Amino acid sequence: MAARAARELENFISTRAFGFCRLFATKELNFIRISAEGLSPSSGRRKNIVVILADDQDDMLNSTSFMPRLRQHVIEQGTHFTNHFTTTAICCPARVSLWTGKQPHNTNVTDVDPPYGGFPKFISQGLNEAYLPIWLQEAGYATYYTGKMFNSHSIHNYDSPHLKGWTGSNFLLDPGTYSYLDPIFQRDHDAPIHHHGRHTTDLIQEHVAELLHDALGSDKPFFLVAAPIAPHSNIDSNTGGPPLMTEPIPLRRHQFLFADERIPRTSNFNPDSPSGVSWVSKLPKLNDTAVDYLDHFFRQRLRALQGVDELVEQVIIQLEDAGVLNDTYIIYSSDNGYHLGQHRLPPGKECGFEEDIRVPLFIRGPGVAKGHTESSVSAHIDLTPTIFAITGIDLRSDFDGTPIRLPTESGAQPNHIQHEHVAVEYWGTAIAEGALGGWGGKGKIVMPNNTYKALRVKSDSYDIYYAVWCSNERELYDIKRDPGQMDNLYPSKQLSNAWSQPFIGSQLGLVIARLDALLMVMKSCKGQTCVQPWKSLHPAGDVHSLREALDSHFDEFYRDQIRVSFGRCEPGYIIEAEGPQMRYEFH
Repeated sequence: MAARAARELENFISTRAFGFCRLFATKELNFIRISAEGLSPSSGRRKNIVVILADDQDDMLNSTSFMPRLRQHVIEQGTHFTNHFTTTAICCPARVSLWTGKQPHNTNVTDVDPPYGGFPKFISQGLNEAYLPIWLQEAGYATYYTGKMFNSHSIHNYDSPHLKGWTGSNFLLDPGTYSYLDPIFQRDHDAPIHHHGRHTTDLIQEHVAELLHDALGSDKPFFLVAAPIAPHSNIDSNTGGPPLMTEPIPLRRHQFLFADERIPRTSNFNPDSPSGVSWVSKLPKLNDTAVDYLDHFFRQRLRALQGVDELVEQVIIQLEDAGVLNDTYIIYSSDNGYHLGQHRLPPGKECGFEEDIRVPLFIRGPGVAKGHTESSVSAHIDLTPTIFAITGIDLRSDFDGTPIRLPTESGAQPNHIQHEHVAVEYWGTAIAEGALGGWGGKGKIVMPNNTYKALRVKSDSYDIYYAVWCSNERELYDIKRDPGQMDNLYPSKQLSNAWSQPFIGSQLGLVIARLDALLMVMKSCKGQTCVQPWKSLHPAGDVHSLREALDSHFDEFYRDQIRVSFGRCEPGYIIEAEGPQMRYEFH
């Protein structure tokens, strides 16, 4: 499938002769090739950083394999981080965690709209004074951003106050953030401009070129973020309430690509038997018409991503022409993943399944190993600490994440703490996107009580997902054996003997006790406790992993731990509803 798509794309690119020069041949934009004097490694300047952040791009459905420019310029020239996860499978909370290095329960931005999330919550939490661009400017960087920043960032509140920390910006604003053909952009402190009939990706490409030109002309190292909305669903009106979310709209030059592509038919795609717990376990099987629509939706996502793929190449060429490509780190990722028919789900995110929480991450830059695959576990809260490490800024003590290990061409590895765990948390509702008529095709778009706490724990010998829902239902999946997460191993009351069944070299009940204790730490952790949670349970520092915690010497200790539970389901982080917070220490 991917090979055929690659040939199709190569033919498209060669017949069109599309490239950076075509886009910027206009008179007003003939500023791309500028002098690189003073930008060479010998200048002693800190390295530049460019982040390209897609919106809702999956990792599990192999969308990046349909992006040949990304592969040529970033993946083959850098490192692919194959076990990177979002902390929350929805846009705004994931982005706030990414730019602050903190878990959502510590930012308390847990939704896309007020009162629990969105731009207004980011402001009220004081985060406009304490996130990455502020810190980079304090370190001497020029900072630039274009595209989508946060949800509920609108034409009515963009200046109350303006987002701080940006030398130059051109933000997408509601109600036009997700409108592919009628977007609204707002440059620096200027009034918003509604671009009727202009494709959002064409505009992003132009804005990136302008801001990168400004960055290259500054006398400082620069940090630039390009955040297109593709392949997010199209929303033509986003003025409050459940929006009508339809398939993305590609650029016209890409609208006929991938005519034969289909969603990968994995074991969890529209399965004959239901899976999961809570409302997921009650979803009906999708009919043939629905499956055909999902395949169409999938193709539209691939087509929409072609403009992002062009953007990647455009940035590379502009950096190369300026002579600074070798002095620049390029980070490519997405805020969260996406599901399409897995577990009988309509288009969307917000679940704890691999499709939603696992996201692409590729990094190229000075000294980073080329064509390398890195399997260590990382999360979005690790990206800001990673940028601190790249730029030589001292890490903040309140980071919940730690710098990601960047493999080098020499084979040396930076001496940063690594972890085998990721905490995933979610509050509120799940949204059925697309035109399938909502959940089960019955017109219900919003699913309440989608609140849960979860863990991903992965090493060479085990690969586990464990979750506790606000209904106090639980999930446990052995991802090594069951990558589709179809077989919930958490014992039901009718299978009490299952607790003694063998699991990862121990017994199922003993493993669950450790996972639950770890989740108890992670659900309210702060700072280094999030990085080294086992030390909170074992202050002596003799336990660093699940495998070490499974020593039989600790069986009684874990048996007596208070279990994770919720007092009630709430749409946001309300500590009184979060159940027990205490844990015991081993002495």
